[in-house]
Amino acid sequence: MNDRPSVDLSGLVKAYDVRGTVPDQLDENLARLFGAAFVEVTGADAIVIGHDMRPSSPGLARAFADGAAERGADVTAIGLTSTDGLYFASGKLQRPGAMFTASHNPARYNGIKMCRAGAAPVGEETGLREIRELVERWSAGEPQPEARHGHGTVTERDTLGEYAAHLLGLVDLSSVRPLKIVVDAGNGMGGLTTPAVFRDLPVDVVPMYFELDGTFPHHEANPLDPKNIVDLQRKVRETGADLGLAFDGDADRCFVVDERGEPVSPSTITALIASRLLADRPGSTVIHNLITSRAVADVVREHGGTPVRTRVGHSFIKAEMARTGAVFGGEHSAHYYFRDFWFADTGMLAALHVIAAVGSQPGPLSALVAEYQRYAASGEINSVVPDQEGAIAAVREVFADRDGAVADQLDGLTISAGDWWFNLRPSNTEPLLRLNVEAADANVVARLQDEVLAIVRA
Repeated sequence: MNDRPSVDLSGLVKAYDVRGTVPDQLDENLARLFGAAFVEVTGADAIVIGHDMRPSSPGLARAFADGAAERGADVTAIGLTSTDGLYFASGKLQRPGAMFTASHNPARYNGIKMCRAGAAPVGEETGLREIRELVERWSAGEPQPEARHGHGTVTERDTLGEYAAHLLGLVDLSSVRPLKIVVDAGNGMGGLTTPAVFRDLPVDVVPMYFELDGTFPHHEANPLDPKNIVDLQRKVRETGADLGLAFDGDADRCFVVDERGEPVSPSTITALIASRLLADRPGSTVIHNLITSRAVADVVREHGGTPVRTRVGHSFIKAEMARTGAVFGGEHSAHYYFRDFWFADTGMLAALHVIAAVGSQPGPLSALVAEYQRYAASGEINSVVPDQEGAIAAVREVFADRDGAVADQLDGLTISAGDWWFNLRPSNTEPLLRLNVEAADANVVARLQDEVLAIVRA
């Protein structure tokens, strides 16, 4: 008779991945069960596993591999890698994959990002729910069924060189002039991938925090928080660099600052890359989530492409890209997705496109991107709200008929009218409402922002 308590995974399994504190929420025993459940749900005979530099990552990855092998899958362990490095291995080897990382979260956290063969997403509706249910049942003592193919093997493989070569083959860098680039790896996986990718490029890299250290001794590895790019901005100005790049902890996101040390918004980078790819592939579809700047859709249309608007979140973006055959997709969070990269997100490939764009013309980055910066925006503003549905309903009641406004609920609530819009949506992982406002005039942004927040926070 089983007397072990069942595991409550409600705070651990999110909409797109598994994430929690170690060892309170996620430990090696649980990772082993996730490995077994992953193989059971995907039906995989072989998988690939990678991990980041957090102290807990190697042990968790090993345990996951053991659980997968016990279910009969052969495991290729690629060791230290970025999340887009894991996606590369999944695409190249055509195997489901698992990456151990908590991305930009503090050191006490860790998690699992999972994908099917070819880097196809695993989300709540595409396998994650079934994986969670199996782990809950097995942790409560329900026996696992007999493995279909006996015990699998675990072998190691270094794919870093192949990853770098693949990315470099996707961007024409032959005419790039010499550039000085400051790169802040935030003690994350960018410290491993940047030297491998940039080694033979005509760039002078000024490295910052390349030492792999999952305790993040200098700053959080989250470049979307302005306080975490202050060092990068200062170094760009001090060294007279052409631009600066900041990667998050697992290096799947890349944030850009120009030669003045000024942040370049991810919407602007999305528009820039879209214009480059549409020049080579006219008429293609470009995906953008609903809180990127309207400038993205404007630029896509101006360059002969078709913009498609989606919900926020990588599983939605990837699914829509696969459905439409889109050449590219971008999010406000600095996730950039490429058809040539199995529709997966890679900050490094986005960085190479920025380098190619700057280096193939004589002007500075600030001048290059000026044409894509057309609107004023609030940035994302978070509010802790106990009654999220009630707050959204209250905002809708106030704004639904204003200035001929149109409301839609593709993701949360979007109200748009004339030259302004705002979106208010619940977080997928936290008890927050997230507000984004954009307008042609900064004063309108400030007024709308204040009015919506007054309702939300009442």
